[in-house]
Amino acid sequence: MTSLYLYDDAVARAFEPFALTRPVSELRAGAEIIRERWSRVARAETTAFIGAPHLADFSEQGAPRALASGTMIPAGAIIANSRFVVSLDAVLTDDASVWSAGGGVCAVRLAHQLDASHLADGTMALASLASLASLARDDVGVSIAGRWLGAVWDLVATLTAQLGEDIPLLARGVRATADVGVTLGSHDITVEDGATIEPYVVFDATAGPILVRADATISAFTRIVGPCFIGRGTNVVGDRVANCSIGEMCKVRGEISSSILLGHSNKGHTGFVGHSYIGRWVNLGAGTTTSNLKNTYGTVQIWTPNGIVDTHQQFLGTMFGDHVKTGIGTMLTTGTVLGAGANVYGSAGHPKFVLPFAWGEREPYAQFEAEKFVSVAARMMQRRGVTLDDSQRRHLARAHARAARA
Repeated sequence: MTSLYLYDDAVARAFEPFALTRPVSELRAGAEIIRERWSRVARAETTAFIGAPHLADFSEQGAPRALASGTMIPAGAIIANSRFVVSLDAVLTDDASVWSAGGGVCAVRLAHQLDASHLADGTMALASLASLASLARDDVGVSIAGRWLGAVWDLVATLTAQLGEDIPLLARGVRATADVGVTLGSHDITVEDGATIEPYVVFDATAGPILVRADATISAFTRIVGPCFIGRGTNVVGDRVANCSIGEMCKVRGEISSSILLGHSNKGHTGFVGHSYIGRWVNLGAGTTTSNLKNTYGTVQIWTPNGIVDTHQQFLGTMFGDHVKTGIGTMLTTGTVLGAGANVYGSAGHPKFVLPFAWGEREPYAQFEAEKFVSVAARMMQRRGVTLDDSQRRHLARAHARAARA
């Protein structure tokens, strides 16, 4: 049986505000988690991820644990780069050892065992492992379809195209209900059996396909505009949801467009969110609004660990790290980054970068105390029937300590 390992390289480890609390393999790209994409094409469950040391206690339902430095990765194992969003219809054939795309090696099958410590700091490129895949170092291997993520905002920038590719493939074989209410457009609309579609819902598939998974509920007077993916157990309770990927167990109300919700997060009230990425266990207070376009119509700059960067994107909203909370009427400017665990409120506006675990209405922020933060996280998770276990508590406490030292 194939062993699959997902590798966060040095570039992936700078994908803030998410890299503080999760490996890149546990981010949603298009309609699927990156790990799930690789498991699908490799026809194997992921054994472990290889990431930054501060993620050693990362624990999440369905996700693999971190691989300890010094562990031997066995011969025959596949190591895949987490920054490559592999196409869902790709196949890693048994007769290949190296897979590449866009001039870079995205996955390698080892011919000999490898000490994981060689990958510990993320600087080793998978191309350098070609000799351990029984290939010459300059052999590019087999071409495979997919997209590289060069920066965290690429998840938003490529969303439309990625959803357009993902949804038809995921819809194959889905047991769908025939009665989906009012429909527009020529692209496919697939509502999985077990989803609830109330009267007066409009599915507009003019610009792309739509997939609603089982146990989701779409309330009356909602307009779903494709391409759009609605995950299991998610409740959409009104307004316009366009060109979005909404993970499992979310609650969404109000206008939202061109955005990703990783899962288990709430936008339960009105307020516009556009071209944004919402991590896990986020709660947006009523009226929380993101700007996704500058008044100058210029490209958006954004904070990164390496400084302010021009994204070359005209539309970009807010990156909400895991466990972020916003208060009623929170206004967020174009290209904002809210660090993991931040709790911000007030309508006066916030800076484009808010530190992890910040607390308050404006700068200078107080720090969300570690013990109180973990207690709040546990209460929110329990509301969704998820228990914050000891490993997760250590993980969040480590993230808090790391942020405090930064």
